[in-house]
Amino acid sequence: MQDFQNYYSAITRRHFFGQGALGLGTAALASLMGERADAAKATSEFADPQRIGGLPALPHFAPKAKRAIYLFMAGAPSQIDFFDHKPKLNEMFDKDLPESVRNGQRLTTMTSGQKRFPLAPSKFKFAQHGKSGAWISELLPHTAKMVDDIAIVKSLHTEAINHDPAITYICTGNQLPGRPSLGSWLNYGLGSLNSNLPAFMVMTPTWTGRQQAQALYNRLWGAGFLPTKHQGVALRRSGDPVLFLSNPDGVSTEVRRRMLDSLGRLNQKTFEQVGDPATQARINQYEMAFKMQSSVPELMEFSGETKSTLEMYGPDAEKPGTFAYCALMARRMIEKDVRFVQLFHRGWDQHGNIANDLPNQARDVDQASWALIQDLKQRDLLKDTLVVWGGEFGRTAYCQGKLTRENYGRDHHPRCFSIWMAGGGIKPGVVHGETDDFSYNVTENPVHIHDLNATILHCLGIDHRRLSARFQGLDVRLTGVEEQHPVKEILA
Repeated sequence: MQDFQNYYSAITRRHFFGQGALGLGTAALASLMGERADAAKATSEFADPQRIGGLPALPHFAPKAKRAIYLFMAGAPSQIDFFDHKPKLNEMFDKDLPESVRNGQRLTTMTSGQKRFPLAPSKFKFAQHGKSGAWISELLPHTAKMVDDIAIVKSLHTEAINHDPAITYICTGNQLPGRPSLGSWLNYGLGSLNSNLPAFMVMTPTWTGRQQAQALYNRLWGAGFLPTKHQGVALRRSGDPVLFLSNPDGVSTEVRRRMLDSLGRLNQKTFEQVGDPATQARINQYEMAFKMQSSVPELMEFSGETKSTLEMYGPDAEKPGTFAYCALMARRMIEKDVRFVQLFHRGWDQHGNIANDLPNQARDVDQASWALIQDLKQRDLLKDTLVVWGGEFGRTAYCQGKLTRENYGRDHHPRCFSIWMAGGGIKPGVVHGETDDFSYNVTENPVHIHDLNATILHCLGIDHRRLSARFQGLDVRLTGVEEQHPVKEILA
């Protein structure tokens, strides 16, 4: 806090007006510095001695997980065709969804003009698996094998009904852009466990389903009003895994090192003169970029992986950019103590042609997701690594477009959807929540997306009510201002 006060005492008129456009960011930083000073009064007894950065008062309690992987299915996978078995729909094929079930709930513009809302039962077979007896679709044979390792939540719900606000909502806690993402909150609060790799890394795998997928924006892994050092670093599928990671032609590693040393001295002098916290962050980011020149290529080198491991992830494991490749990369990142890894797999927006598109999407992720859990277990990493699988909302029981027994489409549905979780802090082999016979409304144990994020934070030792940052006069939280709770029924 003293450094920030010195900044104001040393600041010049020219510097003040030069930074005027960044006034909001400066105010946010002031607040963050204040929160850090307050937190320093009580250092957490649960903090990892190896960590770098983070708030001294975190974790709030002993964490069950040190790291997390979020397998995000962007586009909203159909819960009715995967996890939420509704056999009674078979008796109601092509009958209209009762108005008493919809109960005036809003629709998207894509189906609001339909004269009818004909019910479309899943064409895929379901069976019960494991000791839990969880119902799993034939599209997910590998997931079916691990139901006793995971907790399935069938009663998730959200207010957002379109993709971009819904993904922004679940990833940042607000439908409007500008808020820190989940990974950025974790980076800010818990810091890093690795000095050579970013604490938060992101991958966007290829997909084989519907190719007209929704765009992804870097705000989904952005830092919002938090310092930019907390944002996720996205790896590219081709070329340099990180932009500008390689040295320019004619510039050796030694020359690059001398350039950074000189730049570091200049930035340090600037910091000593004006005390701007952003200057120190810039120094740290330059150093991290230099370290990544060796650590990232090493991370992406699979020659040390055994044949059995590669086969476990499936035939695409060695194809850069595929979901299987990225899932294996996620395990390798976890081995190197990357705090948070997030994969965004697109192509799940099946408004039509589910019969062809959904099986392709399932093949992309099913075996690799199962392999990731098994791989972590075999390496004794699952016990302190949280894994989350799911999308931004669900799909409707009624058909969008042409309906046959063999093919159909489904519109967006925020009222209920399914996800699964596994690993550190999660009780394995449980199914939580229930929906009505139409998979339209939650009937037991509703879980809001804020509750989901509160659960993720809890597993990592964070009380979601106590992790906040002041922005525009408000103490902002990932989980919003309303009362939310971790889902205790699935907590180990």
